Amino acid sequence: MKKYILLLFLFIYISNFSQIKGKVIKVKDGDTVVVLLEDNTQETLRLAEVDCPEKGQSFGKNAKQFTSSKVFEKEVIFYRTGKDRYRRTIAKIFYKNNKYLSAEIIKAGFGWWYYKASKNSELQKMQDKAKEKRLGLWSDQKAVSPWEFRASKKKKKVL
Repeated sequence: MKKYILLLFLFIYISNFSQIKGKVIKVKDGDTVVVLLEDNTQETLRLAEVDCPEKGQSFGKNAKQFTSSKVFEKEVIFYRTGKDRYRRTIAKIFYKNNKYLSAEIIKAGFGWWYYKASKNSELQKMQDKAKEKRLGLWSDQKAVSPWEFRASKKKKKVL
């Protein structure tokens, strides 16, 4: 019995962290895309380690446009890292010569390093450089993080 449980965990681990190919068929926002898999099923992917401005938030459209320009209608490789509270797959997405999409978004100033769910301090350095150069959303000295924006929306609903 222990052998079967161990094999089950091994299978789950391998399936969650194996390389998967797909074609991006929709960009929902700066950090969420839909991919068409080889078996013709669709999967919604929430980018790991980055949080982009929300729809209706300053730079939300810019972040979506940036992501679209990099991966829309293109083949990507991704690794599943988990699920979020909306049951979307959290994934690390790579495109064109192994570029890491989350890092490219942060470097261009269209997303925040999501430090609450990432230990990759290189992304912090990329964010600091983008902020120093006032790239993208960092051109706004009063830029509000998406998690603060969402929290303020919730407060308004309660009032």
